[in-house]
Amino acid sequence: MTANDIRQLEPKAIWQNFYSLTQVPRPSHKKEEIGAFLENFGKSLGLETLRDEIGNVLVRKPATPGMEDRKGVILQAHMDMVPQKNSNVAHNFQTDPIDAYIDGEWVTAHDTTLGADNGIGLAAAMSILQSNDIHHPAIEMLVTADEETGMFGAFGLQPNFLQGDILINMDSEDEGELYVGCAGGIDADITFRYKEVEIEEGDVALKISLTGLKGGHSGVDIHLQRANANKLMFRFLKEAVAEFEVRLASIDGGSLRNAIPREAFAIITVPEEGVDDVIEFVHECEELFIEEYKSVEENISFEVEQIGLPTGLIPEEVQDDLINGVIACPNGVERFIPELPTVVETSNNLAIIKSDGSTIIIRSLIRSSVESRKEELASMVQSVFSLAGAKVDMVGGYPGWKPNLDSPILKEMTKVYENKYNITPKVMIIHAGLECGILGTHYPKMDMISFGPTIRFPHSPDEKVNIATVSKFWDFLLATLENIPVK
Repeated sequence: MTANDIRQLEPKAIWQNFYSLTQVPRPSHKKEEIGAFLENFGKSLGLETLRDEIGNVLVRKPATPGMEDRKGVILQAHMDMVPQKNSNVAHNFQTDPIDAYIDGEWVTAHDTTLGADNGIGLAAAMSILQSNDIHHPAIEMLVTADEETGMFGAFGLQPNFLQGDILINMDSEDEGELYVGCAGGIDADITFRYKEVEIEEGDVALKISLTGLKGGHSGVDIHLQRANANKLMFRFLKEAVAEFEVRLASIDGGSLRNAIPREAFAIITVPEEGVDDVIEFVHECEELFIEEYKSVEENISFEVEQIGLPTGLIPEEVQDDLINGVIACPNGVERFIPELPTVVETSNNLAIIKSDGSTIIIRSLIRSSVESRKEELASMVQSVFSLAGAKVDMVGGYPGWKPNLDSPILKEMTKVYENKYNITPKVMIIHAGLECGILGTHYPKMDMISFGPTIRFPHSPDEKVNIATVSKFWDFLLATLENIPVK
């Protein structure tokens, strides 16, 4: 199967537009090319097309005849995707298209993220704008920039940019569910400074590689109890330092703040006579990790190889403070919502740990649907690393989206879904961050909801979207637009 095959799937309009999106590089912070693509798309249809200073794109389409008295609808998606790939893949997200293909009931990509998050929602909005035979009220397609790395497009949206009354966010990932609330978040930036010290005479260097973990979306998948590569690597390092006189030269774990880290690599030194013991310990740890995570991880690989000596080492006191800080740092689910015990309330993703010879950077993403709990967990993380001697900054905080169970669009879409499928959709709060919370600060009176097709393992190379649910998502969207209430 090749990427071209997805264009033959139904509904063709969505899949053809999604294919076009896979051909345009669009990782976060590379918004010029995708922004120009979307701007040209809107103008090619003869529609009013705007692009604001921060890079958001807005395309307006008038109501079809007979629908002019209905409330205006904003179809909202984000233009960027999470650039994750397996370390053995030569893929440049800045220049290369996504190699998507059909795999049974799913569409996925070869060893990279697919970009169905949020490309399918965006493709659906594009298809509405292209259509000549769909009944709909006045439509605005709002495509925000840099959602995945700080929601900068949503934050920078001007209060007078939008005209519609109802905002339908299409960034949810379970068909049959309507989302009316989400968690807020805050980023922890942690920094250790150091000056490299010399390697002990007679020491040899080893590269330790932890790969094969599933990773995933740090909001959607955090409750699945998947392994965090950074936490496992530092479990190994703490005992290796204590038992085998190991010294840490460098660390490289994780790649994106909102992705559960799948891989971690460390370069260590050890006295030559201890090499065999360290190698044996690596194999023991691999067996231990496989046993501990056998129900959720199938491909854990923990390997060691001898390499040439690095230029220097992280000083022992910084190394020990770093190890203790990472070991002690909260990670994963901190609390579930008491009233909804299957829904995560508060979590932390210890996402990135990287050294460069003078600085160690640690980045984590703290989420909660309760503002005070978010602040409490941020304070815990800050305390842990402050005690370890690091500089800690909390940045990029964004609000959650408070549920409105009396929302008119929620009631209308529930009724439409029941009439169409003879089943009541689930009303949900998502632990991931949706832009609705931020957009609501700019437009506090706007009625908002989120829905989408079924997407699994977003933010990881295992990302896939279920083909049948894309068709159902599309049909439900069309029925919703036909039933938008009058102004």
